[in-house]
Amino acid sequence: MSDETPQAGDLLVRIGAIMFLVGAVATLATVAPLFLGTEPLPSVFYWVCMLMGAGFAVAAAGVIRSARAQRRHTEADAAPSPSAT
Repeated sequence: MSDETPQAGDLLVRIGAIMFLVGAVATLATVAPLFLGTEPLPSVFYWVCMLMGAGFAVAAAGVIRSARAQRRHTEADAAPSPSAT
């Protein structure tokens, strides 16, 4: 296990990755019957496929949140302190 402290946005990235993987598996399961010549899956699977795009969006939001938090932290460290004058 890592000893790094969790950063802002880490949870969103993990949730987004899980959603993306579930959507990717659903996409593979939905496309497979087309190549195998079997009956198509129920329409619910087509809706689950949309988790792939939603997961990507959630992960991207986590990365943006993390970058903004890191930028704020860097700017706060670089700002001169009021007692330095």
